[in-house]
Amino acid sequence: MLRAMLRKVRPIHQAYQLMTVGRRVAALERQIRDISEHNWATDNLLATLRAQTDHLMSGAEVPEELVAEFHEWKAANPVPDRPLVSVCVATYNRAQLLVERCIPSVLEQTYGNLELIVVGDGCTDETPELVGKIHDPRLRFVNLAERGIYPADPMLRWMVAGIPPLNTALSMARGHFVTHLDDDDRYSEDRLEKLVAFAGSSQSDFIWHPFWVEDGLGQWTVHEAPCFDRGNVTTSSVFYRSWFTRIPLNLDAYLYREPGDWNRFRRIKYVGPALERYPEPLLWHYREGVQRQ
Repeated sequence: MLRAMLRKVRPIHQAYQLMTVGRRVAALERQIRDISEHNWATDNLLATLRAQTDHLMSGAEVPEELVAEFHEWKAANPVPDRPLVSVCVATYNRAQLLVERCIPSVLEQTYGNLELIVVGDGCTDETPELVGKIHDPRLRFVNLAERGIYPADPMLRWMVAGIPPLNTALSMARGHFVTHLDDDDRYSEDRLEKLVAFAGSSQSDFIWHPFWVEDGLGQWTVHEAPCFDRGNVTTSSVFYRSWFTRIPLNLDAYLYREPGDWNRFRRIKYVGPALERYPEPLLWHYREGVQRQ
């Protein structure tokens, strides 16, 4: 019955749909907080409520035809032996970190069959000039004519900042697998080699892994990312098959009070890929600049 009701909602204007589902999600989240604060249930119940919330939201957004399309594509496209990997990076006025940390950690990978797509979010600093000095045929750079239009509230802006350049990068990707890297983060030098081998042996469609996280004192701890859930995956800790470029990021994700990356990942999860966790940390996730202020 619930699925039938959601189908009737789809033709309504997208903004109204988002607000309607968003209110229902907010109500569920309030229930979750109340349960947590008063110890009325176990962690398993909380996880179940969150999973039901995600399924409700994704079912309203993802057409069943898209689910069928993925499984048909997967049956006809086994994982190749030496796939091309597309690394997509969105950047905005972080020229030094981009060219000194992010880009080298990709181009110096032990796995060389890759392309690096860097898209500027209307950069106004020296990013185009500095990236232009890197002479590697695997690197492509595009700077959008203007920056994306984001919410004024800092937290809501954080949730969706960088979505237009990331979607542009996804549209340019030619690889069999796609992955990402924030412009101030870096990979371990063998990340792609290990994930390509893991994808081949497990025949996985979507992989996530633990990552190193920097705290306020500059110390590093490992985020184990034990499950595929909000707070356990980040933009740069995933590796997935090219079909999922058909599911772009949503600039309205902040209406759900969701980070844009998780908003996309939960929709991908709804499609039904073979999800696998790679056990080793392969990413250094630096404390974000906005958090240092």
